[in-house]
Amino acid sequence: MAFSLSKYLFDRRWLFVALLIILVACPLFLSDFRLNLLGRFLAFAILVIGLDLLWGYTGVLSLGHGIFFGVGAYIMAIYLKLEATSGAVPDFMMWNGITELPWFWAMFENPVMAISFAILLPMLLAGTLGFFIFRNRIKDVYFTILTQALVIVTVTLIISKQEYTGGTNGITGFSTVFGQSLMAPSTQKSIYLITVLCLGLIFFLCYRLVHSRFGKTLIAIRDGENRLRFSGYDTSLFKVFVFALSAGIAGLAGMLFVLQVGMISPTTIGIVPSIEMILWVAIGGRGTLIGPVFGAITTNLAKTFFSENYPDIWLFFLGSIFVIVVLFLPGGFMSLFKKWRFKKKGGIIDETKSIEEAKRPAV
Repeated sequence: MAFSLSKYLFDRRWLFVALLIILVACPLFLSDFRLNLLGRFLAFAILVIGLDLLWGYTGVLSLGHGIFFGVGAYIMAIYLKLEATSGAVPDFMMWNGITELPWFWAMFENPVMAISFAILLPMLLAGTLGFFIFRNRIKDVYFTILTQALVIVTVTLIISKQEYTGGTNGITGFSTVFGQSLMAPSTQKSIYLITVLCLGLIFFLCYRLVHSRFGKTLIAIRDGENRLRFSGYDTSLFKVFVFALSAGIAGLAGMLFVLQVGMISPTTIGIVPSIEMILWVAIGGRGTLIGPVFGAITTNLAKTFFSENYPDIWLFFLGSIFVIVVLFLPGGFMSLFKKWRFKKKGGIIDETKSIEEAKRPAV
């Protein structure tokens, strides 16, 4: 078989391996500030892989993933705050008249407990919500509106319970993590490399999942749920599992995000961030796993570039990118690779259909 360089250059698996190699090498040539910034973007990339499992592969659009991202972030923030105060009552609680550490703070003084709950609690919340939502066959726009409403409720609850959550100011004032200075360059590089490792592991696990029989079932739910239900499948159970898995991945991403940003507040998990997460998936290309990763990284890099160089009009540039992608690349940037490969095989593309739809025989 003749060697084809283009086959490897445009194969999505090799693209991700190349991306990982570049990311691992980044500490060699990026400044500490830029490396920290990239680490935050990689946390977002982990988040959107889980979101793409739910939306891109199962066809369930959630505008409420900021909740699960926030749960993971707040739990890690509680652990870091308790480590900074040596287990004492935080300053903002004392200002609100609380003199004893609440039990739901005290339990996260243990790092193993904090890390475990940062992932498991979002899964439990999503699993419980999903069970009632999908069992009652709430889907499409109704599910999307419901998740958006949950974000509003959660943010309002966090702000109103200022004595426990820090209110609009959030939780800040971290100094160490596992006994190491959080702001030390060596600690930040270690956190960055852990984030890259988590990104690789999550991508690999999700890649195996979507290429298994279970993944094919998810795609069947997306493309024709009623047909699958009539075939005897309980589609709600599949959707509950994917929703919970996606939430756990979001919790992991939130935990890594806090370690690199050094604070968490309601503005990071509100309505706008939740919508931005969907845009990253759409810009990269939903239903491709690597597409959302590229979408999250490139969109945030563009956001940083435009805001640094054109501080007065950077939003216009960013908005223009969104409009161009929606109008001319409805399948996201990864659709360019699909079209290139499909045309190379002699296929004729109908611009109104996705590649999968074009390949599918007419019924």
